[in-house]
Amino acid sequence: MCIISDNLMNNRLIKRILRIHFVQTALKDNADLSKFRQKPTAKELAGLFIIAISYAIGWPVIAMLGIVAAYLHRPLIIVVGGPFMYLMSHLTFILGMYLSGASYAKTFIRWVVKIIVFKLFSEAYKPR
Repeated sequence: MCIISDNLMNNRLIKRILRIHFVQTALKDNADLSKFRQKPTAKELAGLFIIAISYAIGWPVIAMLGIVAAYLHRPLIIVVGGPFMYLMSHLTFILGMYLSGASYAKTFIRWVVKIIVFKLFSEAYKPR
C-alpha cells in the first residue's frame, strides 16, 4: 500500500521537472518547430551532404567488397575491409550529424519537452 497518493507524487514530480533549466527555457521561449521551415545554412547543408555520402559509402561499398573478395577468393578483403568501411561510414555520419543535426535536434527536443510538460500539467490538474 502506498502512503503517498498518486496525485501528490505527480505534483512533486512536476515541481522537480519544472526546476530543470532546459525545461524552463523551453517553456519560456515557447519552443516550436519553426526552425524546420527556415532555409538551412551552409553548415547544415554541408552536414546533410556528408550524411548522404555516409550512406553511399556504407553498405553498398561493403557489399562490393564482399563480391570482390568472393571473386578473387581472398576472404581477408571483406574480413578487414568490411569493418573498416563500416567504421568510416559511421564516422562520416557522425560528422554530418555534428554539422547539421545539432541545431535540428535541439529544436525538436525542446519542442518535445514543452509538449510533455504540458501533458503532465493537464494530467496532474485534471478535475476528478
